[in-house]
Amino acid sequence: MIIVAVFLAAAAGMTLVRIVRGPSTLDRIVAMDVLLAITVCAIAAEAAYSRDATGLPILLGLSLLGAVGSVAVARFAGPAAPRKSGTGAGEP
Repeated sequence: MIIVAVFLAAAAGMTLVRIVRGPSTLDRIVAMDVLLAITVCAIAAEAAYSRDATGLPILLGLSLLGAVGSVAVARFAGPAAPRKSGTGAGEP
């Protein structure tokens, strides 16, 4: 468990550096998603080590938050699709 904690702490530290020093806002958002995934892994490792399932609802909520957040960021950060006016009149 100590080795897992050291690796997760190192990953979280490197992710925090990316959040603070990230060159763009999108890099910071992706780093926040990675930090959320590291948090989920830490809670899951603790639950497996202690053989206690009380953290599973928290894992489910954080996982859903990460998935919805990733989709939302991809939706708003992606290229804008051309929009059609829908009238059809006067368009080439």
